[in-house]
Amino acid sequence: MAAGSLGLLAGFAVPLIGTLAAAGLVLYFIGAFGAHVRARNWALGPWVMFFTLAVATLLLSMARQGLW
Repeated sequence: MAAGSLGLLAGFAVPLIGTLAAAGLVLYFIGAFGAHVRARNWALGPWVMFFTLAVATLLLSMARQGLW
């Protein structure tokens, strides 16, 4: 997750890196959801917050570059 955060920061200089980092974070949190479900851990409040932020970052980054 730290690498994703650094990638988002690097996205200020090179927008494509930021978009790829945001996509990676979305995939990371989808995997985290699967791990929570497999462990039968239904406390998903923090996951929802972080996943929503990652998706919003990805969509805004794509819109900024004209990819969406």
